[in-house]
Amino acid sequence: MAAAGAVLRQKLPGNMDICGRSGKGSPEFHVLAVDDSLVDRKVIEKLLRSLSCKVTVVESGSRALQFLGLDGEDSSVGFDALPVNLIMTDYSMPGMTGYELLKKIKGSSAFREIPVVIMSSERILARINRCLEEGAEEFLSKPVKLSDVERLTRYLLRGEADQVSEFRKRKLPKTCDLEFSFPSSPLSNDSDSSSSSRSSSPLPKRCKSV
Repeated sequence: MAAAGAVLRQKLPGNMDICGRSGKGSPEFHVLAVDDSLVDRKVIEKLLRSLSCKVTVVESGSRALQFLGLDGEDSSVGFDALPVNLIMTDYSMPGMTGYELLKKIKGSSAFREIPVVIMSSERILARINRCLEEGAEEFLSKPVKLSDVERLTRYLLRGEADQVSEFRKRKLPKTCDLEFSFPSSPLSNDSDSSSSSRSSSPLPKRCKSV
């Protein structure tokens, strides 16, 4: 834990942070951290919070699914309550492994674009390859260090763009494409030009939702 404490005391230069935001009042990126180890949850939470990220920590894959609203229960917090920009999960957990959680997330139309990072104290090549093939962005070795978390900046930025896109899909009202028809009219003399101009104005033909 001494090493972990040393990591937590490190600072970034200036007022820059992993979230790419500076100044008070700026919105924070939101990271969902999943780990059955209380010690590891605390370390990850402190690392992310020291870099101005908002963090939600849960102790299991099933709790993560409940938070995301993927457990099928009405009591779930759900996506619209607090959008997530990045998910970090331990690999070895009782009940549901990080790999199984990854598959659930990538199998969801609402969450498949959210970046997922797997963490483990065991670097087993077959396990790493399986997670990367399933869609994980990275496989981090524990204990997670500040330099590891700093590398996640690009995933946070991408995760935010994906959530904005998903928000627009859910919240914006349907729009219409109007097709216009131009009524035909006989040629008229100059005295009828004004009325002819009005009669040749395009009229909406139909509206189709997109």
